Amino acid sequence: MNIVIFGANGATGRILTKQALEAGHTVTAVTRHPEAFPLRDANLNVLGGDVFDLALVEQAVAGHDAVLSTLGVPFSREPISIYSRGMSNIVQAMNHAGVRRAVCVTSSAAGTNHDTGGGFIFDKVLQPIVISTIGKTTYADMKKMETLLMNSELDWTVVRPSGLFETDAVTDYQVAEDHIRGQFTSRADLADCMLKQLTTDQYTRKCIAVATFSVKPNMMKFMLQEAFKEPAKS
Repeated sequence: MNIVIFGANGATGRILTKQALEAGHTVTAVTRHPEAFPLRDANLNVLGGDVFDLALVEQAVAGHDAVLSTLGVPFSREPISIYSRGMSNIVQAMNHAGVRRAVCVTSSAAGTNHDTGGGFIFDKVLQPIVISTIGKTTYADMKKMETLLMNSELDWTVVRPSGLFETDAVTDYQVAEDHIRGQFTSRADLADCMLKQLTTDQYTRKCIAVATFSVKPNMMKFMLQEAFKEPAKS
């Protein structure tokens, strides 16, 4: 399958691109920093550009079978629009090119059920603080993106992971429609879940949650990583 990945140079995007190539897909990886993209493959085309550039997005989408988006930016108290504006351009480009299948990442925090099973302190204290303060503008724009897709005529799937962390390989993760009680999601599992949506219509025009249970990150290390991580060169 010919697929285009937006946000390909982010932490999840790189894993997704690698898995897609290993699965035999032909991939166009869109990134604002093509010089920093680490992967090389005969079936990979690295396209430099910004998702805010409609002409570039139309160029990227044309001739492909599906669009995957791992667009993301660090938390900020300033207004964020990359999710909604970026997806608006992607939807317009897909309609123009006649491409129907779209799979994108938001967050479990973009849903209405925030029960992670992490206990009182995590679910009732820490998580609400993040959602209402440093994550407020991020999650608001994610919700706009979800609404935009829901109002489109595309065959979309929104994938909502929990707190993202690294694993060496894909695990026996779990998927559920709309919500799942899980605190964390491996990036490898998230990428695998996204790719699997290209070969099934089970969750077409639905939001799904994905969570990792067999492996968990150290909570203190995870919190410090989230607090001090540098912006990804997506």
